[in-house]
Amino acid sequence: MVMSSLAERCSDPGEAYRPRHVLMCRPDYFAVSYEINPWMHAGVPVDRRVATRQWETIVRTYEALGHTVELVEPVLGLPDMVFAANSGLVVDGRVYAAKFRFAERQGEEAPYAQWFRDHGFDHVVRATEINEGEGDFAVVGDTVFAGYGFRTDIAAHDELRAQMHVPVVSLRLVDPRFYHLDTAMAVLRDDNVAYFPGAFDANSRDVLQQRFPHALIVEERDAEAFGCNAMSDGHHVIVSAQATGFIESLRSHGYDPVPIDTSELRKAGGSVKCCTLELRRQR
Repeated sequence: MVMSSLAERCSDPGEAYRPRHVLMCRPDYFAVSYEINPWMHAGVPVDRRVATRQWETIVRTYEALGHTVELVEPVLGLPDMVFAANSGLVVDGRVYAAKFRFAERQGEEAPYAQWFRDHGFDHVVRATEINEGEGDFAVVGDTVFAGYGFRTDIAAHDELRAQMHVPVVSLRLVDPRFYHLDTAMAVLRDDNVAYFPGAFDANSRDVLQQRFPHALIVEERDAEAFGCNAMSDGHHVIVSAQATGFIESLRSHGYDPVPIDTSELRKAGGSVKCCTLELRRQR
């Protein structure tokens, strides 16, 4: 019944809707066995079966809404590989691959880069600067908004400009709870975003206010529930079910929010968007 209703909602989503092509990774080896962000607590039990059900709900939701999901094979010993968004940035069929800050995640670089090469992405840039892909890079229209301060070095922004030939706007993150840009800002359409102001320094808040005067402002309690870690197709917004205030705000602004429980995945510091890398083929 749930998937049927989603398909019905997709039958006439409006002009802003655009079907997406995404890459994901099953949480077969998901665990919290180390601590590299404030949400991770190695002593807190993780139920992999629950995490898998939550992940599968995301996949089924995407497919019911008309999106295409591809999968990369998970690798034993890489519990965070489920967070595919961190593997790189794909724009016009070109890939800027991640170079992870923490040793615990560096093993993810090779299998993701190999997947890109094996699936027709001939232009794969292996970064020399520390970056964590779409964790800190958000494509809004033709511009990449790039976070730095915790997991991505600002030098990667210059490398991204040079290698991918895209305009890049830097945003500094200052609250360690929101260590990636995709925990603090969600792209809603090609011309608008939602964000939690407290995650950014004053200059970055000014940039966001100037660039997006009609942005949806996310309250702290909804940001803590990973509301900003959402995936939008321009109309439907797949979002953490616990971000109830943000869900109501989306609805009141004409979006169709699709709440999903991601509570188990959030134990590792991720939610819907973290699990999702958009594969932007050449236009």
